[in-house]
Amino acid sequence: MIENNKVVSIEYSVKDKETLDLIDSNVDGKPLDFLMGASQVIIGLEKALLGKNVGDKMQVEVQPEDAYGVHRVDFLQEVPREQFEGIELKNGMTLFGQGEHGETVQVIVRDFNEKVVMIDYNHPLAGKTLIFDVTILDVRDATEQEILNGGVGMSGGCGCHDHGDDHHGEGGGCCGGGCGCH
Repeated sequence: MIENNKVVSIEYSVKDKETLDLIDSNVDGKPLDFLMGASQVIIGLEKALLGKNVGDKMQVEVQPEDAYGVHRVDFLQEVPREQFEGIELKNGMTLFGQGEHGETVQVIVRDFNEKVVMIDYNHPLAGKTLIFDVTILDVRDATEQEILNGGVGMSGGCGCHDHGDDHHGEGGGCCGGGCGCH
């Protein structure tokens, strides 16, 4: 049975509830392994998996508050165009930069003109309700090292996953699946 400090292995696909567009999937690929309770996947998926067993198949609807947060207008910012010198800007493009504390920050270009660029610090999936189709492939006890490291396949505490209304650093696709903070 899935509980905190168990390593869970799942196969999943996830869609945007509004458009039904496929966002991410590992079906017919490598299973996603994560430490339950270590914030390696979004909290809404963790909550839905708690108490489930190997072989269970389920469809889970995850609201924005339990996924990548609500879309926040205060995460939009106008930046002088000269800060983007040498970059061919396009509306909707994703750029990566450095945050106040040296962390990698992902932004989306929302609009621009010759003087300013409107960038969006919201996670690309902020404000979206997600529909997961999940099959639980395996559940095992975590090793002491996995618990100390704060997750599966991690060499130390990541500290990049934030489940408040701030920016999320999930890596490895929609669910997380490692410390590929982006």
